[in-house]
Amino acid sequence: MIDLRDKNSCPTMEEISEYVRNPLFMQFCLQIRERYQCQEKIEYSACSMEKGWNVKFKKAGKALCTIYPREGYFTVMIVVAAKQKASVEAMLPDCTAQLQTIYHQTREWNGQRWLMVDLEDSDGLYTDTLRIIEIRRNS
Repeated sequence: MIDLRDKNSCPTMEEISEYVRNPLFMQFCLQIRERYQCQEKIEYSACSMEKGWNVKFKKAGKALCTIYPREGYFTVMIVVAAKQKASVEAMLPDCTAQLQTIYHQTREWNGQRWLMVDLEDSDGLYTDTLRIIEIRRNS
């Protein structure tokens, strides 16, 4: 098993997938790759809150999302910037109660909300997460 906190050993996508042990991880990454014609970048974060390897997707210089691998699931971080706020808030009533709670409990800082969404099933929360990424990409 890989050690995601070992800065000296960059894992492959396959190793990260084995660590997560949830086929949804690779499905999510494939969807982002295909939908936005972009490649993931495996990066090490020295941030004290989330130290370790993560997977970032960027398109045209804009971060779409960052994925933090967990055992059995993964967390997707999406930054909702000021220019996306109105669009995201307009779609919130159509989202799952879970996503609405995440959004409202995430404090706004410098005009942004850094949403942390835990995914383990391809349910409504999964769909909502993809919708927010779409808003981020198109703004």
